[in-house]
Amino acid sequence: MAAGGFSKLPNGTVVVALNLPSPAPDGLGGVRVLVHAHNRARALTRLRNLGLRAVYLRGNTAPPSPDEITAVLHHPDGLLWRTSPDNAVGGAPVGPPELWHPIRALLRRRTPAQA
Repeated sequence: MAAGGFSKLPNGTVVVALNLPSPAPDGLGGVRVLVHAHNRARALTRLRNLGLRAVYLRGNTAPPSPDEITAVLHHPDGLLWRTSPDNAVGGAPVGPPELWHPIRALLRRRTPAQA
């Protein structure tokens, strides 16, 4: 189960944001994943097809921010991630925000453990 949410765009598509534990074995911590798709079910299916099988969206507790929506809409794959800001003080992250990465970079971290 993951905290997350979605935003429906004017053209009918949705952007889904999920906070997940990292699938990488290197102790990365949590990750925030953004998915752009035609609907919520397809967004979750895209993640499940990449190997993130136990991904569910229940509720809308952590919808994507306008900056997150812009980031995922401008990426050709429509799938991005970055580490969750664990070092927040009073709700505000410390230091500059991490840049977004394509989903391939997260899945590439898993391959040494699978070999």
